[in-house]
Amino acid sequence: MLTTLIKSRIKAFNLQQGRCIYCELPMWSDDPEAFARKYKITIKGAALFKCTAEHLLAKQDGGKDGESNIVAACHFCNQNRHKCKKPKDPISYKLYVSSRVGKGRWNSVLIPSHYISQYM
Repeated sequence: MLTTLIKSRIKAFNLQQGRCIYCELPMWSDDPEAFARKYKITIKGAALFKCTAEHLLAKQDGGKDGESNIVAACHFCNQNRHKCKKPKDPISYKLYVSSRVGKGRWNSVLIPSHYISQYM
């Protein structure tokens, strides 16, 4: 049986057409090997693009696991947002990540530049 969190993540992944809410790069949800082959990266590199459920309002701040509070984010973006002592709000973080991706200074180094141009 799927939990509310898993259902919300799957729905967000599909609504976002398999792209991370922050970096807008493609993610995978169930086959890292196929993803790695498609983008010519290692399995370790593909792990950074695993789809995760991102709480817009953190659980510690009262956020729930329902669809209205969950978006799909790649593992890299999700982890980096929460590394700071005071994480940025989702909109500020998206702007920050978009700026970094645009300069080639984000997780995009794992995907050859000709793929990035397809997705941006």
